[in-house]
Amino acid sequence: MLIKTLTLEHFRNIDHLRLDASPGVNILIGENAQGKTNILESMFVLALMRSHRTHKDRELVGWDRERAVIDAEISRKLGDLRLHLVISGQGKKARINGLEQKKLSQFVGALNVVMFAPEDLEIVKGSPGIRRRFMDMEIAQVHPSYLHHLQQYQRIVAQKNNHFRNAGAAGDLMLDVWNEQLARAGVKIIRMRQHFITKLQGWADQIHRGITGGREQLTVTYRPSVDFGDEEDETVLFDRFMVKLSQIKEQEIRRGACLIGPHRDDLSFAVNGKDAYAFGSQGQQRTVSLSLKLAELELIRSEVGEYPILLLDDVLSELDRLRQSQLIETFRGKVQTFITTTSIDSIEAASLKDARMFRVQAGRVIE
Repeated sequence: MLIKTLTLEHFRNIDHLRLDASPGVNILIGENAQGKTNILESMFVLALMRSHRTHKDRELVGWDRERAVIDAEISRKLGDLRLHLVISGQGKKARINGLEQKKLSQFVGALNVVMFAPEDLEIVKGSPGIRRRFMDMEIAQVHPSYLHHLQQYQRIVAQKNNHFRNAGAAGDLMLDVWNEQLARAGVKIIRMRQHFITKLQGWADQIHRGITGGREQLTVTYRPSVDFGDEEDETVLFDRFMVKLSQIKEQEIRRGACLIGPHRDDLSFAVNGKDAYAFGSQGQQRTVSLSLKLAELELIRSEVGEYPILLLDDVLSELDRLRQSQLIETFRGKVQTFITTTSIDSIEAASLKDARMFRVQAGRVIE
């Protein structure tokens, strides 16, 4: 999978830009706040219809502009595609090869990317929200229906929380309605997360063993706030979810918030059986994060039949030389990669071989 050309109009600080990309390594060099990350963000938005940096589409549109446009020619095993996305105050409109996609979920998956940014090094020791986003972004790419279920679920949680603030005489009756809807949508999300983490665990442990010379075993465990064990039947899962919701009903009313469901789920990581958050060194925690990101590449390849595009947003400077080498060896020669950096001095020389360099200044690109 390759991005051949990327064209942006009025996307954040970029008024107009055309990038003719190398099929190998592309390095975007520039000072901070010049637009390097914005370019990578546009690729992410084109893949997932949402940003990894903001939930507000308006922030993606240039100042005093009505809309932003992301257009890309991509190459896949099954042929070339032209992806076109318009972001405005009226929402998003997407086209594939000139044909408008009525549902945005039909657009997701046409382009697959893996983003690795400094905050991803916080997957192990950061907040549960970082780990949930990690799951959500990757599952949505290989199973676009997941994005629909997730958006539906998030709306229900918001409506239920709003209900707590404004409940009247029919409070209990409406709460039962929200709980039923929340359980139905939540079960689908939890099952898809379970399957994803099971597959990711296999790849991540294999990669982690390779990085550590076989000295360390990595275990990734999904920890849903409603534990279903190994149960697969959705009807049974739904009934268990509803029982749990009834058990905490009074507590939720007192707290005025939805207390269980996928929005409260988490992941845990163990190295040689010990919790990486509590007992892992910073080096071990970073190796776990690196293993997870490299596992994403392999998992997506196994699901869609080709490697996604790798986006490294100022992350190489955060890794020591050993981990840089491990990362570079993984993508060299098989994954199209875009790297942002303020200076090539922080990048191992081997990764610069045959790389295409672009200088980014004030939202413009100079090759």
